[in-house]
Amino acid sequence: MDPFDYPRHWEADVVLSDGGTVHLRPITPDDAEKLLAFHGRLSERTRYYRYFGPYPRMPKRDLERFSTVDHVDRVAFTALLGDDIVAVGRYDRLGEGSSAEVAFVVEDAHQGRGLGSILLEHLAAAARERGLSRFTAEVLAENGQMVRIFRDAGYGVSRAFEEGVVHLEFDIDPTEESVEVARAREQAAEARSVHNLLHPKSVAVIGASTDRTKIGHAVLTHLLAADFAGPVYPVNAEHRSVRGVRAYPSVLEIPDDVDLAVVAVPAAGVDEVMDACLAKGVKALVVVTSGFGETGPGGLSAERRLAAEARAHGMRVVGPNALGVLNTDAGVRLNATLAPQLPARGRTGFFCQSGALGTAILATAAERGLGLSTFVSAGNRSDVSGNDLLQYWETDPATDVVLLYLESFGNPRKFARLARRLGRTKPIVAVKSGRHAVTPALAATSVPVDESSVQALFEQAGVIRVESLAQLFDTALLLAHQPLPAGPRVAVVGNSTAIGLLAADTALAQGLELAGDPVDVGAQAGPEAFAAAVKEALENPEADALVVVFVPPLAVPGTSFARALAEVVEQGGRTKPIASTFLAVEGVPAELAVPGPGGAPGRGSVPSYPSPERAVLALARVTRYARWRSAPQGTFVRPEGIDTEAAHAIVEAQRLDGERPLDDDTAVRLLACYGVEVVPFRVVTSADDAVRAAGELGYPVAMKATDDRLRHRTDLVGVRLDLSGEEAVRTAYGMLAGMSDRPDVYVQRMAPKGISCVLGLQDDPSFGTLVSFGLSGLVSDLLGDRAYRAVPLTDADAAALVRAPKAAPLLAGYRGDEPADLSALQDLVLRLAALAEDLPEVRELSLEPVLASVAGAYVSSARVTLGPPPSRHDTGPRRLRSPGGAR
Repeated sequence: MDPFDYPRHWEADVVLSDGGTVHLRPITPDDAEKLLAFHGRLSERTRYYRYFGPYPRMPKRDLERFSTVDHVDRVAFTALLGDDIVAVGRYDRLGEGSSAEVAFVVEDAHQGRGLGSILLEHLAAAARERGLSRFTAEVLAENGQMVRIFRDAGYGVSRAFEEGVVHLEFDIDPTEESVEVARAREQAAEARSVHNLLHPKSVAVIGASTDRTKIGHAVLTHLLAADFAGPVYPVNAEHRSVRGVRAYPSVLEIPDDVDLAVVAVPAAGVDEVMDACLAKGVKALVVVTSGFGETGPGGLSAERRLAAEARAHGMRVVGPNALGVLNTDAGVRLNATLAPQLPARGRTGFFCQSGALGTAILATAAERGLGLSTFVSAGNRSDVSGNDLLQYWETDPATDVVLLYLESFGNPRKFARLARRLGRTKPIVAVKSGRHAVTPALAATSVPVDESSVQALFEQAGVIRVESLAQLFDTALLLAHQPLPAGPRVAVVGNSTAIGLLAADTALAQGLELAGDPVDVGAQAGPEAFAAAVKEALENPEADALVVVFVPPLAVPGTSFARALAEVVEQGGRTKPIASTFLAVEGVPAELAVPGPGGAPGRGSVPSYPSPERAVLALARVTRYARWRSAPQGTFVRPEGIDTEAAHAIVEAQRLDGERPLDDDTAVRLLACYGVEVVPFRVVTSADDAVRAAGELGYPVAMKATDDRLRHRTDLVGVRLDLSGEEAVRTAYGMLAGMSDRPDVYVQRMAPKGISCVLGLQDDPSFGTLVSFGLSGLVSDLLGDRAYRAVPLTDADAAALVRAPKAAPLLAGYRGDEPADLSALQDLVLRLAALAEDLPEVRELSLEPVLASVAGAYVSSARVTLGPPPSRHDTGPRRLRSPGGAR
């Protein structure tokens, strides 16, 4: 194989354990000089550990051998920081077998950054692609760090010791432990990367201007006004100071280290600024400048170049076209944004793609009394994305609630995985805009995901989806200030019968339950009577939450009622959530606020909504989330009776140069490998064949046209059921064969009568595979009454899926009918999920109808389409999303 020709997907930007980045790619002969320089920088000890001897110089013969590989039997990866190789990992196949010897070496200055484990992951993935299944390694016994890398990777490693050398062997197929180890390292590294961005010790503003109308002036002003805890360095080539702070002509002339640079120069000057920042060793960039991907192909190329160069030099980038980043931590006080004020300190993290909306979002948060911990506006999202922030917030002790304003997904599959994990401990509320249109800059680095996929993603991950920013804040206020409800029972207390009934109606419409009739203390009741009614409702063991509706009377100031309510809440121990419509205030009234550590209302504050409907809607969303969070997570189970090897053999026998459907026999054999049995059938071409087949299958039988257009019509014109004799079969054959140009007709054993359902797999190249379930029929199709879950599925996911469609109560014995065997349907769902995980070549699959009855679930028809497997963006070794799109 050409030593310059390697699979391009083997290239990757990766995040190291300290939050820095390197570029990983296979070695080529052009790297010879870099490899020689790398070898020269290694200490004697490191060379001794790698080569089992001093090896002070690399002979020309070895240099050629190490830098020239075939990318099949001999593979080597280099980790590059800028133009320098900082680590090399390689494997060499042993003979003709499926084993290879693996080794790697890391430059002394970069040891301890996790490069060894990353090289091992990527080498193992490449080896599996090349048909290898096992690695061996020879390590000096005194090289404890290298032994630990192999031992801690999550593989089953066997060890043998002889004459001071440890011989290691292990299979390289991913194990549950190895995947978990990689995911944990990914989380720690990416979280650290964002931590570095949000906790800089110094900030440079490149393009800091003395002109008050320029964004560089605004950013510098806001940093200074927030009283940033570290030094701020204006960079301005024309002035010695900006806003009284000494300025520098270039970032290179700043005497101290620069952790974060905010770039506010015109787009045409960003390349030059970038070069200076790379030379300076800046750790992170926030590019507020516009004029990149949002302007068209030329700007998009510049944007991709910016992100790629930054990562290759160990730097992360927010933007371009970003509003900036905020951290309200008292020890940081970072306002590197175009927003004029640092928000009040709170425990809510906010990620926003839109720079234009960012200022409005921050202003609304302040108006409604929602304190923030951190805020990131990613703009065109060339590098840092929402997924990075989810990794950070998972372990951030300062954040309890996460808010997302998303216009698109860069890596939906990874988002689903991260959100599902984070949502178990911290609620996520998301607005997903861009259903029909996305800005060109985001579209260029995003993948299209249809609405059913988004809904499945959010439902499965426990994300609270809202339709607008107003709903986002409504929900966030309740989550930030009140406890989660223990159940769906709601008490309503107020001083207006009409408004109380409105709240009760909304609660019932949202699937909540009423803990008794709404309590109306009357328009003339004083604060004491009002507070007593609230106290009684809070103490009611039948109530899980409380909605307080209040219309201020003319005689008594509303503030008196607010103080009375606050006292009752304080005495009640704040164990049940309270949402109110109080004084027509939107946010947290001062009288109902409990001061938080940063000045914003803290835990225990009672949020108020302009209408009872909005109060109840917020409570309903929080209740659904609490139910998801408290429900068993389920386990990833693999049903028994699966023959993966046979299934792969069937797929490999198909020549997949494009998508095409399988014939009936092959589809049945493939499904049988996963324990999915299709009710026995025959394809016949004459009446005599039909009679013979019916006799073999056993009466009664069903007969169906082979043309899908006839068989799946709602009037069943292409189907004949319960045929119990020879004459009936002959008559049915004549009628069905006469409906089309083909003589082929299906004869199938009658399955037990049941409710007709449809199960399927649909592939989203970026998101992964969705398992769908619904009841068959025109009404279900018309209303889109289908439920979806993303692969992989837990047993809890499967149980939820078959109960999710609106028509699902029909399966549970509606109006006295016998309930269907739901466990059989769940088993069928899990078998399809296993098939989807094992066989990415299955691009579409449909089982219709599946007859669900008390006796089980019977598949009477199946269609399977195969095609070249899509790239699967959240599988394989760790990598960042490429600047050109999702990975």
